[in-house]
Amino acid sequence: MAVSLQKGQKVSITKDNPGLSNVVVGLGWDVNRFDTGGGFDLDTAAFMLGDNGKCPTDNEFIFFGNLKHSTGCVEHLGDNRTGVGDGDDEQIKINLNAIPANISRIAFSVTIYDADARRQNFGQVNNAYIRIYNELTGEEILRYDLGEDFSIETAAVFGELYRNNNEWKFNAIGSGYQGGLAALCGNFGIDVE
Repeated sequence: MAVSLQKGQKVSITKDNPGLSNVVVGLGWDVNRFDTGGGFDLDTAAFMLGDNGKCPTDNEFIFFGNLKHSTGCVEHLGDNRTGVGDGDDEQIKINLNAIPANISRIAFSVTIYDADARRQNFGQVNNAYIRIYNELTGEEILRYDLGEDFSIETAAVFGELYRNNNEWKFNAIGSGYQGGLAALCGNFGIDVE
């Protein structure tokens, strides 16, 4: 049975799942009916971070423009431009055993594409969540529903996987940012044009 997390809560995903290697991080959301009239395109990303909280190179920024890390340990399964339908809107596959030793955390974010021009923000998005499940069995390990009431934010870090001794743990973060993807990239050491 999956663990349901609250903001700030941390849980080990490998302690009670010995041998767990391949997981899928699913992210989902719904758009409020009363929005700006324009379509919403939300995008997920994974930032593979070193101990300094920064991506060592641009290769560790996994998103719709760089779907797979060179080692294959993190793979974005593609951009969903509408978010229509039930279940996960976007997914990222992770091979925990193949993550390079210089990577201590992987932060998962969602941003609203072209948010300023479309006058959109996370206040118009609800039922947002992140979940992790075992790729081999399909069993959900954890789920974090962002109950946050964001109003002006155009980007959010939903949570992060992090290495602690010989375990992989998950931290439910739920922090919003103004400035969209560019703000997140700057925070995690990625230069954007």
